[in-house]
Amino acid sequence: MDSRAVLPPSRLCVGLLSGTSVDAVEAVLCQIEGTGAEVRITLLAHVSRPFPPEFTHQVLAANDARALCELNFALGERFAEAALEAIARGGARPEDVDVIGSHGQTMAHLPAHLSATPSTLQLGEASVIAERTGIPVVSDFRTRDVAAGGQGAPLVPYLDWALFRKPGVARALQNLGGIGNVSVVGDRLEDTLAFDTGPGNMVLDGLARRITQGRLQCDLDGSLSREGQVVPALLEELLAHPFLALPPPRSAGREGFGDALVTGLWERARHVAPRDLMATAVAFTVEATARAYEAWLLPRFSLEAVYVSGGGIRNPVLMERLTARLSPLPVRPVDALGLPEGAKEAVCFALLASEHLAGTPANVPSATGARRRVVLGKLTP
Repeated sequence: MDSRAVLPPSRLCVGLLSGTSVDAVEAVLCQIEGTGAEVRITLLAHVSRPFPPEFTHQVLAANDARALCELNFALGERFAEAALEAIARGGARPEDVDVIGSHGQTMAHLPAHLSATPSTLQLGEASVIAERTGIPVVSDFRTRDVAAGGQGAPLVPYLDWALFRKPGVARALQNLGGIGNVSVVGDRLEDTLAFDTGPGNMVLDGLARRITQGRLQCDLDGSLSREGQVVPALLEELLAHPFLALPPPRSAGREGFGDALVTGLWERARHVAPRDLMATAVAFTVEATARAYEAWLLPRFSLEAVYVSGGGIRNPVLMERLTARLSPLPVRPVDALGLPEGAKEAVCFALLASEHLAGTPANVPSATGARRRVVLGKLTP
């Protein structure tokens, strides 16, 4: 018998996604060794390729079969370009890469509380990515979990547990993307609690575009909200959103916190000064997040800290107010755990693609509500 140690498989993997804010493609190149509880990830490169504002508008406005069909291929081209840039920045060649994991762009997400036919749709044609790069692509990560009775989201708890767990400690990983979501991770994957907390930046982004007539795509550096005053009655109206009363497992998308909500808010609050409206929207995200912690996390866990990632971390007003609201619980950037926050979600899809090749189930039923653990994704050679 050969007594030499058996080395775990090592793969060079790309991860791709465009989040619910529809602001950019995030792409990473990672070296991934092993699988499951023993997995190890080294980030080699991270690139962010912003979408032109007109393309963001095209994505947000797509609502018929022709527009979705064309957009699927257009997104595939943009994802492929981002993948090749990340590979080059990492000093590799396409032929060196084992797999690309692409989450794509979520266009519709309809869990059971929104539809009698639970379903989810992500665009960004995997065949285009595979053809342009010459690399196998794993995509459509949510659909198998939905088929297994889950919500198909959140997916990032698997990464949070794999990378950030600490023996004997409960840590909260809070993402503030277009939608907010949290994972609480400890020693065992099956004890992970994760769910969407509610609005992240999506309402802020929609209001910023309206307030500045498209000059700003977000509340840049908190410039709009910092000078405003919260309107209490309007805030309480927003906090009555039915999603916020749902117990976990729960997941959200543009259906609940996208353009329909923003348009209705904009029209109903014409008497409110624009900066007061933005300040109220920031308070909406902060209060929805804090109330989710108070209802579902703090009674169950003694949290070491909250580690925040996502675009919201770059809004100082949002971060100041969330930190104050969650005090004395420490609120820190996820960078403190050794991973750049902007790369985190793309790293998740590199990992999920590697686990697909390994045949390792990577959904978290305690987070999604699925009946069982399943291998996620579809492989395009």
